[in-house]
Amino acid sequence: MSYIDLRGQWSNVIVLNVHAPSEEKSDDLKDSFYEEIDQIFLSFSKYNMKILLGDINAKVERENIFKSTELKSTSG
Repeated sequence: MSYIDLRGQWSNVIVLNVHAPSEEKSDDLKDSFYEEIDQIFLSFSKYNMKILLGDINAKVERENIFKSTELKSTSG
């Protein structure tokens, strides 16, 4: 986990870079990771723009409830 505090003329930007624990890790480790992110965000001024970047290890899959859509031609 690392961050950079960029001071601008009109506003400041904080970019936080993280690498989250994978799904296979223990729940305690994952909970402590997200608590640490919360504490870091709380330590920054609320007036700064905050950007969170990194590998959050989200799993993206297709839901079974969604059906494929097909475009049908109305001409002809």
